Amino acid sequence: MTEKKIISNERGRIDKALTALFPEYSRSQLKQWLVEKAILVNSQPVKPNYKVKENDQIELTVPPIKEISLQPENIPLKIVYEDEDVLVINKPQGMVVHPAPGHPDKTLVNALLAHSPLSTINGEFRPGIVHRIDKDTSGLLMVAKNDQAHRSLAAQLKAKTNIREYTALVHGVIKEDSGKIDAPLGRSQIDRKKQAVISGGRNAVTHFTVIKRYQNYTLIKCILETGRTHQIRVHLKYIGHPLVGDPLYGPMKTIKGNGQFLHAGKLGFKHPRTGEELIFVAPLPEIFRKTLDYLDKQDNL
Repeated sequence: MTEKKIISNERGRIDKALTALFPEYSRSQLKQWLVEKAILVNSQPVKPNYKVKENDQIELTVPPIKEISLQPENIPLKIVYEDEDVLVINKPQGMVVHPAPGHPDKTLVNALLAHSPLSTINGEFRPGIVHRIDKDTSGLLMVAKNDQAHRSLAAQLKAKTNIREYTALVHGVIKEDSGKIDAPLGRSQIDRKKQAVISGGRNAVTHFTVIKRYQNYTLIKCILETGRTHQIRVHLKYIGHPLVGDPLYGPMKTIKGNGQFLHAGKLGFKHPRTGEELIFVAPLPEIFRKTLDYLDKQDNL
């Protein structure tokens, strides 16, 4: 276990101060350690709403990393389509796709293992997973139930013949009706938890079309030409219109939600066995719809 002691010059809520003091850890991880009393202020545990004072001594004891043991878990799934080869899942915000350090269980993979057989191509901790979306992004994912299906779906991704459309709410008013963001992505040299537009990064292309403009926000459709980690989130920040609610790439002052307002609403692919073109659509989550209704009302005041 690693112990870190720091004298704080921060002020305000402890959960926000911790993000500034320990940028190498995610906000959700720090909050969890706060609840687990792995973080002490002046040698005492505190609640997440504690207000940090200047010269508070903040002590973090990093718990040992839990060994990941992949187990089936009886977690409800929103199944949009299923046959002997593939599953299409509508993933809710807040669900991690596959186990990783900090997220050993309660993932989509844990739920899938309790539901059906899965392909083995992607290794022990990502069975069936052909592509992924971020924890706080909602929407459609295709899952392979056997290796033959996995190879076909992965080949379609590589050939860019899939349909992957996202709905996104961003800060600011985009003037152009449509555009193409062509900017290479790689790990940030400043913050290793983040991706960034960097010289020599991997090719990344996102197309966008404006759906509706609000007074201070824009609703857009994004189509992925490539599928890099955090691609839409980083690309939209790069053009000066970060996603609303994005805890990693967006501004602190934003509309409250369950993370970024990004929804994988349309997914299309050829069935790996029959070759039939399949297209699926998932409606926006309730919090997304309510936020758009609120913006409509604000604009009509």
